[in-house]
Amino acid sequence: MNRIIPAKSEDKDEILSLYKSMLYGPADWNEYYPNEETIEFDLSRNALYVMKNSENQIVAAISIDEDEDVDKLDCWSKELMPSGEVSRLCVRKDMQNQGIAKQMMRFLFDIFKMEGKKGVHILVKTGHEAALASYGALGFKIVGECNFFDKDFVCMEIAL
Repeated sequence: MNRIIPAKSEDKDEILSLYKSMLYGPADWNEYYPNEETIEFDLSRNALYVMKNSENQIVAAISIDEDEDVDKLDCWSKELMPSGEVSRLCVRKDMQNQGIAKQMMRFLFDIFKMEGKKGVHILVKTGHEAALASYGALGFKIVGECNFFDKDFVCMEIAL
């Protein structure tokens, strides 16, 4: 049975391997991002969660992000403030299309609700159709577009 738990330092190498397995895909990750420093930063904030299977292997990871520049975008609904930000959702390739991404998101929704958040927002790389469809099926709405790190993103949010 799969379980979602906070990531630990000893999970770092396996998480990095999971991230690297997705390089140059639709999320447009590369050899520089996400990296070990990204994982360490998330761990330092207790903001990284993993799903482990019955063999204790990591099959998915997700992060709670905090980025002032993203939070300042004017597309976000004022009625949904304060909002949480989700980032770096990743599901092992052989486990995709089984509802795991939705489970990971719903897990963070519960955390955000306990923290008193009214909504959740996420940036999705323009053209990442699988992610756009998955988040749309969860109820996320497209509210704008932006450019960060010379990449175009679709801005999506949902009320909790």
